[in-house]
Amino acid sequence: MMADLHKDHSRRVFVNPKLKLLKYLGFLSAIACLFAPSASFASEGASRLPTWLNAHVGAGNGQIAPMVLERARALYLEKLSQGKIRNACYFAMDATRPNDLTEGPAGGRFYIICEAEQSFRVISSGHGGGRNLPGVANFTNERQCAKNFGNALNSNLTAGGAYLTSEIKTSFKGYYNVSPKQETVLTRSFVQFDGIGETANARQRAIGGHASALVSGICMMKKPDSPYANRDGYVPRGKLVTYAGGRSDGCTSWSPSETPQVLSMVKDNPTTLYVYPESKDIAAVSKALAAAKAPEKSGLYWNATCLQEIGAPKFWAKETLEPIITKYTEDHPAPPPRPVPICEGFL
Repeated sequence: MMADLHKDHSRRVFVNPKLKLLKYLGFLSAIACLFAPSASFASEGASRLPTWLNAHVGAGNGQIAPMVLERARALYLEKLSQGKIRNACYFAMDATRPNDLTEGPAGGRFYIICEAEQSFRVISSGHGGGRNLPGVANFTNERQCAKNFGNALNSNLTAGGAYLTSEIKTSFKGYYNVSPKQETVLTRSFVQFDGIGETANARQRAIGGHASALVSGICMMKKPDSPYANRDGYVPRGKLVTYAGGRSDGCTSWSPSETPQVLSMVKDNPTTLYVYPESKDIAAVSKALAAAKAPEKSGLYWNATCLQEIGAPKFWAKETLEPIITKYTEDHPAPPPRPVPICEGFL
């Protein structure tokens, strides 16, 4: 027995050093595969589309375009592999789709995808309305389809690209009537987006997501017992307006009924949002159209309905547009604010 033990011990001691090194390098290689660079990990992960998700891919209502899903998954897997997020769900938005469907309800183009639960949901989302600077530049968008995109400060335009959800802030917007004799308050929660690359100034632009609701036609109502009253005991009061099929100031706006679920998913648990199109997509589609080529024949994507409506999209880069907006603001200063009127019957 002692001889056998000695023999075994000898085999352990005199292992070929080259063989040990190869085994060690193999171990490191396996670890490297697990924690590979994010782009590689994301690319491989995005190429293995779960079978159940295939039914939701396409150009029809309630479906997501292949390119939009591919990029949204790649971004999600990248940030997941980097340890930046741990959320089981991710978001995507296709801003080339119509906002309003012809039959009335707001067009679904914001996607909530939870692969572990095999859950896919589509909800409405507004796009940035843009602005018209008379005699200088007009970069407005119509209600149904977005033609103009950009990342300039104070442009009110949607900027496509990569985002991470961040903190949620809730603010008081005013009182409104739910019946002739009953009123309530509107508080609106806002989830801040942190952008990456071209969208890196999202926080500076106050770009995020919130319910498509506001209080309009404000007057000041005497209500000293309200926790929202000013030092004189007045609170803003107006009419509740919801605009699920409308436009925003560049933010992502969801219908009031669907917003609570979205916010609950990202409260203290950030995730990714990918918004299509990016500036490179806009440039490529515009170039193809200028050459009288159908974008899809060049491997490009734009929703056909909206492309027919807008003619050709345009991206307004902040480097170009911000100086224009700044100069226009200097040349056309806003008039001094008028005092908000007192609500009649509520003195």
